[in-house]
Amino acid sequence: MDRIVSLDVLRGFSLLGILLMNIVSFGLPFAAYMNPAVYGGATGANLTMWYVATVMWDGKMRAIFSLLFAASFDVFLSRLPEEDRAKLYYRRTLWLIVIGLLHAHLIWSGDILYSYGVIGLLLFPLRKLSTKKLIWAGAIILVLHSLWNLGGAFAMREMQQKGGAEWAQMEKLFAPSAAQVDAQIRVHRGDYVDNLLMRTREAYEFEGPMFFQFIFLDVLGMFVLGLGLARAGIFDASRSVRFCGGMAAAGFALGIPLNYWAASQWHATGFRIPDYFLYIASTQDPGRFLVAAGYIGVVMILVKAGVRWFIQPLAAVGQLALSNYLLTSVLLTLFFNGYGLGQFARLERAQLYWVVLGMWAINLTWSPIWLRYFRYGPAEWAWRSLTYWRFQPLRRASGQSNPSLATPPPA
Repeated sequence: MDRIVSLDVLRGFSLLGILLMNIVSFGLPFAAYMNPAVYGGATGANLTMWYVATVMWDGKMRAIFSLLFAASFDVFLSRLPEEDRAKLYYRRTLWLIVIGLLHAHLIWSGDILYSYGVIGLLLFPLRKLSTKKLIWAGAIILVLHSLWNLGGAFAMREMQQKGGAEWAQMEKLFAPSAAQVDAQIRVHRGDYVDNLLMRTREAYEFEGPMFFQFIFLDVLGMFVLGLGLARAGIFDASRSVRFCGGMAAAGFALGIPLNYWAASQWHATGFRIPDYFLYIASTQDPGRFLVAAGYIGVVMILVKAGVRWFIQPLAAVGQLALSNYLLTSVLLTLFFNGYGLGQFARLERAQLYWVVLGMWAINLTWSPIWLRYFRYGPAEWAWRSLTYWRFQPLRRASGQSNPSLATPPPA
C-alpha cells in the first residue's frame, strides 16, 4: 500500500532533529542534558548552543515524533479489517515495548520506544472519539502536565529545605558533584560490562520512577493530541499553504519568545534545581508545541511545493525511522564509550554538533540506497514480521521503485 509521503518526510525531519538534543546524552554526563553548568561548557559558544537547543530543539522534535506516532497508529488501523485491528495493534505495540527494553538495556538508556509502547497501549480505546474531543483531551492533558511541573518547583524547594536522601538523589540527577561526574565519565570510558550495569540502572529509572514523574503525561498528551490533529489533516499536506504558513508564523512568533524567556530566567538563577521546574518545565508544553507547530507548517509547505531535494532524502529517513533510531544509538555509543573510540566527555557541547552532522550524513546516505532494493528497513521488517507473525517480503521485485520516495505534485 502507498505510504503518506508527508508523514515520512515529517518523521525523518523530526528523527534527525531529535539527535540535536540526544547528542548531549550520548557524549556528556547525564545532567549536562538539562544543566550546561555540569559539564561541556557554560560560556561562549557552548552557552549559545545550550540556548539555541533549549529554545528551538529541546522537546520540539520529540513532540513532532510523538504526534506522528499517533498519526501512524490511525493509518495502521485504517488499513486493517475491523476484526484484526485489536489483535494486530496490541501485538505490534507489545513488540515495540520489547524492542525498547532491549535498546535501553543493551545499547542506550535514553530510549523512548518503551515509553511509546506502554502509553501506546492506551490509544486503541480512544480511536472512536471525535476529532474535536481528541484535540481537547490532548490539550487538557498537556495543561495538567504543565501544572504538575509547576507544582514540582514548589515541591523541590521544600525538598531542598529539608535535605536528606531524597534531595541528594535530585542533586545527583540535576547538579551532581565533581566526584559523581568523574565516576560517570570513568564508566562510560570503560568496557561494555561496566556500561551495561550503569545503563541498566539508568534504564530502570526511566522505566520506573521517572516514567510516571516526567514521561507519562508528556507522551500521553501528545499522543491524544496527535491523533486528533492527524484526523484534522495537519500532517498529510491537505491543508492550504495559507493555513500552513499561518501555523508556522504563529507557532514561531509565540513559541520562540516564550522558550527564550524560560531559558534566560533559569540561566539568571545560576541553574538552580527548583527553578528548572519553575521556568523550563512548567512552560515546556506550550513552548515546545508552538515551535513544533511552526516546524510542521514549514515542512508541509515544502512538501506541497514538491521540493525534491528536501522531500526525498527525509522521506527515506522517515520510512526507516526505527532502523535509523537504533543505528544512531549503536554508532554513537561505539563512538563515545570505552568499548569503542572512547570519546565520551572529550568534546565540549558546541563541538558535539560536528558529530551530529556526521551521523546525519550516514542516515541520509544509506536510507535511500537501502530502499532501492528493499521494501522496509531491517528493524521495520523484523517488527512487521513479528506483528503479523509471519515473515514479510523484504526485497523489491526487479525494476520496482519505491513509491513513497516519489515527489508529490505541487498542491
